[in-house]
Amino acid sequence: MLSKRTKIHMTAIIAFAGLILAVVAISTDFWAILEPSDRSMNGSCDAAHLGLWRLCRQTGERSWDVTGCRNMDKVVTEFNCSFFKHFTAEEGEDFELEIQKEYGISAAVIAILSLVLIILGAVCLLIGVRKKQDYMMRPAGLFLLCAGLSVIISMEVIRQSVKNMIQSEKTIWHNYYYSWSFACSIASAIILFISGIALVLLSLPRMPQKPWETCLDAEPEPQY
Repeated sequence: MLSKRTKIHMTAIIAFAGLILAVVAISTDFWAILEPSDRSMNGSCDAAHLGLWRLCRQTGERSWDVTGCRNMDKVVTEFNCSFFKHFTAEEGEDFELEIQKEYGISAAVIAILSLVLIILGAVCLLIGVRKKQDYMMRPAGLFLLCAGLSVIISMEVIRQSVKNMIQSEKTIWHNYYYSWSFACSIASAIILFISGIALVLLSLPRMPQKPWETCLDAEPEPQY
């Protein structure tokens, strides 16, 4: 049977994997891929991908040997990326940037909050592991648990943003699918949530083994 210390070390490694996935998801802009419905009928290939910070458009003419636009690497394309200016307003701003900015500011703030919570959880976790202070596992677990919930909320905000953009008649986008940045956010949310719960449970005192014992009377678990 694994010791409590080994379980904490394993949970810490898994939690740091969630931290890496969260950083990758928040810093990249491939949360969703947008496509127009008639992209293959006018001889051109159009697509866009977005994240928490910017929207990138990809356009180009189809090559003669390309029957579709799915393989954009075979098409002569050009990129145009626009960052979301969350705290400024500009006249004549594209509707895509405007609607994304309305939702993006919430998603960005929540994502930054999740990073802060992850960092605090990682600090508590490192202190607890290095100095063998099991009581630090409880705040670390709570921080990671809240960080996982924050990532889930940020994902839902982005999902609503993409949904409203697709349903609007002011944009050319009618189809979409979620990409690898969104998958990283899902994986990080699950890992952080499970790791947080595991650390909170590991920080609890040893349960009594005999009917007449209380949690305070129970002998502590041996440390290895």
